[in-house]
Amino acid sequence: MKGSIIWRSGKAKKKGGIGTHVTAITKRRFLPNLHEVKAVVNGEVRYVKVSAKAIKRGLVTKPAKRTWKKEAAQTKS
Repeated sequence: MKGSIIWRSGKAKKKGGIGTHVTAITKRRFLPNLHEVKAVVNGEVRYVKVSAKAIKRGLVTKPAKRTWKKEAAQTKS
């Protein structure tokens, strides 16, 4: 989405000034709130960039927590 940043200077009339005036307007972009999460995609667990809105809505299926332990690391001799 596009928008603009508006810079103003001066003191508001309510606060005893002569009013604020626009001094500059520049373009800006509104970017989605992306998170990198583990998700199940086509039966595989993958890291996927997903918007926070999709996570809140439950559109992302997260993998089940693993219950097994890693084997003891074997040292090379």
